[in-house]
Amino acid sequence: MSRKNEKKSFRKSLTRLEEITNLLESEEIELEEALQLYEEGINLSRFCLSSLKSAEIKITELKKKIENLPLDEGKLFEEE
Repeated sequence: MSRKNEKKSFRKSLTRLEEITNLLESEEIELEEALQLYEEGINLSRFCLSSLKSAEIKITELKKKIENLPLDEGKLFEEE
């Protein structure tokens, strides 16, 4: 799966979570439907949290790489 698809999936999941929250807060649904929506929400929450954790790990790794780059400022900004 490409990163673009992952972002869309995360966004769709987050949007669906908002829809579920609104439905559950409306109090106009039957208990059985509320339980199904709650379960769907839990699964979506797990997916979103996992995605965020993966992003956090990736950012941390990238920051470490940047911090460990040797800087030779004279050569870095030399004009040709």
